[in-house]
Amino acid sequence: MTSAEIRQSFLDFFASQGHTIVPSSSLLPDSPGLLFTNAGMNQFVPIFLGDKQADVSKWAGARPAKDTRAADTQKCIRAGGKHNDLEDVGYDTYHHTLFEMLGNWSFGDYFKKESLTWGWHLLTKVWGIPAKRLFATVYAPKPGDPSEFDHEAAAIWTELFKAEGLDPALHIVHGNRKDNFWQMGDTGPCGPCSEIHFNLLPSDDEVEGRKGVNSSSPRCIEIWNHVFIQFNANADGTFSPLAAKHVDTGMGFERVAGIMATTKNFTDFTPEPSNYNADVFAPLFAKVTALSGKTYTGTVPTKREGLTEQENIDIAFRVLADHARTISCSIADGIMPGNEGRNYVIRRILRRGILYGTKLGLKTGFFEQLVTPVVESLGNVFPELAERQDIIRRVIKSEEESFKRNLETGLERLGSVLETKAKWVSSANDAILAYENVAWDQQSVYNIQASWDANRAVDRNTIFYGDHFLSALDTVFQGNNKSAILAAKLVITEQDTIISGKLAFYLYDTCGFPLDMTQLLATERGLTVDTAELERLMDEQRKRGQASTKKTIVVAATEGSDTTEVTPTIFVGYEKLTAETTLVDIVKTEKDTYLVFAETPFYAEMGGQLGDTGDALVSGHLVHITDTVKDKSGRYLHKIDGSSFNSQLSALNSRATLSVAAPRRRAINRHHTATHLLHWALRKVLGTHVRQAGSLNAPDRLRFDFAHFEAVTPAQLREIEGLVNERILENAAVASYETDFDKKPEGTLAFFGEKYGKTVRVVDTGGYSRELCGGTHVSTTGEIGLVKIISEGAVAAGTRRLEAVAGQAAYDHVSSIEQQLAVTAAKIGVPVSQLDLKLDSLLAHKADADKKLKVFEQRAIAALATELATKAVLKDGLPHVSAVVTVEAPEALREIGSQVLARLGGEGVVVIGAAFGPEKLSLVAFASPTAIKAGHQAGKIISALTAQLGGKGGGKPDFAMGGGKDVAKLTEVLG
Repeated sequence: MTSAEIRQSFLDFFASQGHTIVPSSSLLPDSPGLLFTNAGMNQFVPIFLGDKQADVSKWAGARPAKDTRAADTQKCIRAGGKHNDLEDVGYDTYHHTLFEMLGNWSFGDYFKKESLTWGWHLLTKVWGIPAKRLFATVYAPKPGDPSEFDHEAAAIWTELFKAEGLDPALHIVHGNRKDNFWQMGDTGPCGPCSEIHFNLLPSDDEVEGRKGVNSSSPRCIEIWNHVFIQFNANADGTFSPLAAKHVDTGMGFERVAGIMATTKNFTDFTPEPSNYNADVFAPLFAKVTALSGKTYTGTVPTKREGLTEQENIDIAFRVLADHARTISCSIADGIMPGNEGRNYVIRRILRRGILYGTKLGLKTGFFEQLVTPVVESLGNVFPELAERQDIIRRVIKSEEESFKRNLETGLERLGSVLETKAKWVSSANDAILAYENVAWDQQSVYNIQASWDANRAVDRNTIFYGDHFLSALDTVFQGNNKSAILAAKLVITEQDTIISGKLAFYLYDTCGFPLDMTQLLATERGLTVDTAELERLMDEQRKRGQASTKKTIVVAATEGSDTTEVTPTIFVGYEKLTAETTLVDIVKTEKDTYLVFAETPFYAEMGGQLGDTGDALVSGHLVHITDTVKDKSGRYLHKIDGSSFNSQLSALNSRATLSVAAPRRRAINRHHTATHLLHWALRKVLGTHVRQAGSLNAPDRLRFDFAHFEAVTPAQLREIEGLVNERILENAAVASYETDFDKKPEGTLAFFGEKYGKTVRVVDTGGYSRELCGGTHVSTTGEIGLVKIISEGAVAAGTRRLEAVAGQAAYDHVSSIEQQLAVTAAKIGVPVSQLDLKLDSLLAHKADADKKLKVFEQRAIAALATELATKAVLKDGLPHVSAVVTVEAPEALREIGSQVLARLGGEGVVVIGAAFGPEKLSLVAFASPTAIKAGHQAGKIISALTAQLGGKGGGKPDFAMGGGKDVAKLTEVLG
């Protein structure tokens, strides 16, 4: 069977068992606690929690059957957080960052008997896997583990194995909480699980096969996990039985496809198993071969260092095939490479792929060519890949160009560090040799020390040198203790062969180098990486990440709990802004109070549109509604002003009159419809790759984030704004209506990753802009009045932000600008129409004046330098100048000091200071080579002087700068 046939047969099998086949959800998860969608069950969590009814047959794109049964193939990424397989990818043949999880689910419908029996039938009867090679695990808790031995699952497996003439005692393996108890998180739905393991040894010996279960052996792999969700993990560590029991299964698609391909449909188990033998990877391998001229042979290393050339080639092939799929699918789902969170993980994966490509001789810029084979192999299953392949390529191209610069910088920095380090080690060894031979003289050691002090002043706290190395060098140059110096030699000799953990971390965290790439570069130079220091820095980073993670307590419906169904609020605000209704609940939190009504005209904040405000008259009591939000059960919560709250409102079922603040709603409507027009115009001017990435529709402004990979030019912004205002003047009708998702008009924009139901709401503006949208809008475009774009800029890699105003806010903005222009024109005495000409004239005049002023300043500095040079005094036979001057900026001190030294014939010492405020001063010092040899170093002079002035400074022996706060002592110190 081909990979496509395996996937389809799984879905067809469960469709025949009454399962609704649903599309894969986005890799961008709904849960804020997840980096990525990492399991097939993610999109069903609200059903497991009891937050919503099982309604999968009504989901958009579903192949409908029962609402309480579902099956799908789900894209998953495991490359961060608890589930992170990134560093293993390439080094074995069964880990991936992106994989498909085939799964089937029961929402309070069938349970263990059906799940295990159907699974066994699919594996052994439909696919023909030899039953003798399969082993099942069941939950057997250790003391302190939750629940009890899973007798039910054990009995089912016993019956299934006996029916095949197999010994259940050999084929059923017990596992504790770690291996056979599944939890969604610290709290929430959980339960025992039963895994199916596949013996891939050449021999089908059952005793030997059993030994491989849960042993992390590539010859015995878990292919399917059946989770039986029957408890809720409580925050206090206890477990409560769920009101409804569910089934959640997950099967690694690539593992099954790879095994079937490797074993030639389970007939030959002698080859080493590999997921990458599945034909789903074939187009990618073919493309990498064409680009590199290298051939994939499937070798797998047994260690991480000292690899053969072919092992490195095969690792790179696997990395590129895996990472190209991950990057393409994540960008298609709107997860762009960036600097934080999941976006940073995607950037890191892309850069890791690029680096491994260099091992195949590929030049930076090749990675975007891997998008086409990804689309070829997965585009039919995940159509968003085909729809967005142009934008995927553009994002990758932009990232490759950026990383090329970082890569070159990183390699250059590494080379520079190693070169500098070698010089310093040589200097240290020279000094040690002098000490050892007792053949040193004060001047030679002094010269080495001066060089070291100068370098240390600049680089002492950099990332490039290990702490032990720096301490050793300090010991050499800061004392005459011969035994300490000789001991330091051992450290220096050792550190000479090591790349510091600081440098490795810098390359990893800032430049995107994976550790193995740094190690490769080190090995090529006969060096090793200080992995202990690196791990400490990595651990510190992990702890910082953990400290910023917020935990959420998840509560699911349990037996005995109140299971009264919550009725969603009926929204009538599309048609009217007032309503007669009934108060049905009062929700109080620690800070706020909310009213819930049977129906409401108040729009609840969602989809970027702010919630409505207004008034409610409840049983004769007027309360002010300051915001409206919606809870997960569909109830509209009307936040009330605390000062207007009256305890008498607690009488439920009271009649109420609700009134939305009409001017505010109309202003929001204008901005929301303007957002749709801007989206339409952006796609028309920039291209159809533009996709909404977030929005805000407020009474006074709008904000629209969109996918695009370069700044929008001023000319393009003018064109976009012009198109929008042309459409406003046409006064086209804005119509909204509900329809089945599958029957929406062609060209209607639906945002991938949004969870649409079977019925959706279309907002159609003039027939040219159609989007699925639940917000409120104007009736005709003319109501918007005017749209003015305020700003456009980048908010993340590949994401731009446009801000604009509409209606009254746009009029106010234009009026404000007109007023500013009029005031400015009046100040310089010209009409507004001549303002630009007058400004050009003034700027030209200023430039000419600046040139003349510069000439006068240079003359003044030259005169001052001459005057100061005449006041030099002799010390140690050399001229010294020490003075306080008055200048406009600290930068002028350097020029004055340089000219003074020149007027002294290039010999001597010059120290100049100036005050730049009541608590700010600056100093500079110059020392000629002769002065340095005599012991007068600029760096040491500045260090000593600034210490007396409440500041600090330093530098090289010939030049140094510093600052301080004690201005009153400046003349005294320099005198």
